[in-house]
Amino acid sequence: MLIAHYPALLLLPYMKRAIVLMNLGSPDSTEVKDVKRYLDEFLMDERVIDKPWLLRALLVKGIIVPFRAPKSAEAYKSIWTKEGSPLIVISKQLRDAVQNEVEEPVVIAMRYGNPSPISAFDELVKNNPDLEEVVAVPLYPHYAMSSYETAVEYAKEQHKKGAYNFKLSFIKPFYNNEDYIEALTESIRPYVAGNYDQILFSYHGIPERHILKCDPTKQHCLKVDNCCDVPSEAHAYCYRHQCWTTTNLVADKLNIPKEKRGFSFQSRLGRDPWLKPYTVVRLEELPKEGVKKLVVVCPAFVSDCLETIEEMGEEGREVFLKSGGESFELVPCMNVHPLWIGALSKWIGEYASGKKEMVLEM
Repeated sequence: MLIAHYPALLLLPYMKRAIVLMNLGSPDSTEVKDVKRYLDEFLMDERVIDKPWLLRALLVKGIIVPFRAPKSAEAYKSIWTKEGSPLIVISKQLRDAVQNEVEEPVVIAMRYGNPSPISAFDELVKNNPDLEEVVAVPLYPHYAMSSYETAVEYAKEQHKKGAYNFKLSFIKPFYNNEDYIEALTESIRPYVAGNYDQILFSYHGIPERHILKCDPTKQHCLKVDNCCDVPSEAHAYCYRHQCWTTTNLVADKLNIPKEKRGFSFQSRLGRDPWLKPYTVVRLEELPKEGVKKLVVVCPAFVSDCLETIEEMGEEGREVFLKSGGESFELVPCMNVHPLWIGALSKWIGEYASGKKEMVLEM
């Protein structure tokens, strides 16, 4: 199994260390050819569409990308800024903000698209010839094979390919970390200070089969009644449990009553069953249930991107209002919220001092 927890190491204070902040990625431009290239790399990832290579290639290259790329290009155009992709722009802003707080060099890398991990590693080695260790921070709060796991494995592959001399380490998923919960809570608080009927916590969806594959027991996830609430070692790898945990920790800190909490999953692809309830279905149902004033937050994303700005902020808003809703307020991702910057900087500092349990020491 991917995550293997190790005792914190007492690292030498003079170790030459650098930080890589890893995010999802974005096309290089809104041109259809660039969107096609990005979607091909993304969807051909065996941890995203976990089908045999030939079937995956037929689906992705023959059906999904040719039909989806033009529509996705239009969606990207609707959110593109003068500086470029919002996710890339925000990632650079986050890098600069964290760099102001830590001594270690900080760079960014994307799982898909540019800059790649190998280009980030090359930049660090060029500027720091005596580099001994790189600590990668996958910017995914929750463990999933199609997000955290693929980011880690891809960085490891690139590290091996480049035959670098430095050690590569990773910060573990932080879905229940008190610093992350505090930062997320405070980023949401202004949006629930007024009158609203419900706050919907909408997470990126994944196929149910991914949950089953990641369960080391093969007997717990989606097989035990109320599996997310029943203690199990499977929870260390269970995306659904971790999303549920984040929701409850944040809602409790905000004193949101249970009847005003919603929980759903967005961004389905294909016909296989994905985690439920589906966000788009809930957006249609909520007005009929008396929820007219809705606040939505997307905690699976730490940086605003196509899935938050366009899919939720534009498409989701339209669905809710057309279904009878009266007001729809989308909470921005943490982006460069001071508490989020503080959390990342604290984790880096804790690791440097040997106080933080890490994953995948190499």
